[in-house]
Amino acid sequence: MRTFLILWKRELAAYFLSPIAYVMMMFFLAVMGYTFWMLLNILAHGVVGATVMNELFGSIFFWITLLILIPLITMRLLAEENRSGTIELLMTAPVTEAQVVLAKYAGALSFYFIMWMPTLAYVYVLRRYDPLMSVDLGPLAAGYLGALLLGAFYLSAGLLMSALTRNQIVAAMSAFAMVTLAFFAGFMPYISRSETVRDAGRNFSAVMHMMDFSRGMVDTRPAVLYLTGAAFLLFTTVKILEMKKWK
Repeated sequence: MRTFLILWKRELAAYFLSPIAYVMMMFFLAVMGYTFWMLLNILAHGVVGATVMNELFGSIFFWITLLILIPLITMRLLAEENRSGTIELLMTAPVTEAQVVLAKYAGALSFYFIMWMPTLAYVYVLRRYDPLMSVDLGPLAAGYLGALLLGAFYLSAGLLMSALTRNQIVAAMSAFAMVTLAFFAGFMPYISRSETVRDAGRNFSAVMHMMDFSRGMVDTRPAVLYLTGAAFLLFTTVKILEMKKWK
């Protein structure tokens, strides 16, 4: 456990030692801030059917930001280690492949969580300056839970892609392709004529899952899907490192 904590702190510190991390955070907060501004305009004009959580977690800006930032967060995790050759030194240290993968994953997940923390100020602003505006804490908590689960799954996919290459750009492009494919798989119910494919698409639709979370509907099925999917991808990443160790 002590080894894992040391590696996790190292990975998390590496983000804040790079200017790219601050650029990513500025981009994320700028886009989410613009989304919040649009939300205030929608609510001020009394648009029917508009809710705070749907606008924050279901807008096109939310998805664009997520699909762009996840590959950028994960691209350096193992690709840079492979390029510089430090992965061999790390593997000869008294650590296991699982500890390395989990520590890097925990560092990326912690950074992702930190990026979301300033957005809680939006809820404070709504409750502080417009007491009549109903901000239900149930859908709020469910929306953040959905964003965390989805991010955890996408980050594991990005880490896997980073383990397969020495080039960070290739890792980012591969991760973007993988998470985008997973995202568009959820649109199969709208384009397929097969009822079986439609049912499968509904079960894998991240958009539908986030819509449910933003309404306060916490379904265990998408939670299990994302957690087991992340566990499988992390397990695969560990096996890839083990194969490279014995080459």
